[in-house]
Amino acid sequence: HVQLVESGGGLVQPGGSLRLSCAASEDLLNIEAMGWHRQAPGKEREMVAETVSGGTINYADSVRGRFTFSSDHDRNIYLQMDSLNPDDTATYFCYVRILERHGLRDGGGFYTEDYWGRGTLVTVSS
Repeated sequence: HVQLVESGGGLVQPGGSLRLSCAASEDLLNIEAMGWHRQAPGKEREMVAETVSGGTINYADSVRGRFTFSSDHDRNIYLQMDSLNPDDTATYFCYVRILERHGLRDGGGFYTEDYWGRGTLVTVSS
């Protein structure tokens, strides 16, 4: 069972930077997608940055040019956040979508499984 743990959140002043990290409990194989989402108080969860099937990185318009997504050997996921503003205040979640396969008794078909971290809080305030 894959577990993801985020770290790096905290309090930062407007204009500052933070680097979020997400560590997987094991090497991740057959990753279909990975990225970061966030949820601000009173707002719906939104995609921040993600990549699908190893393709290009998609950024939310609100963070493009300020945030940078990266990963390391299929085990660690990062989000570098620069020029932070109060609107970036939110709980940030990392996620990974992995292609799995049923056992022979279940037909051996493929399916995807999503794994989410518990989140790390980022507060941008003076």
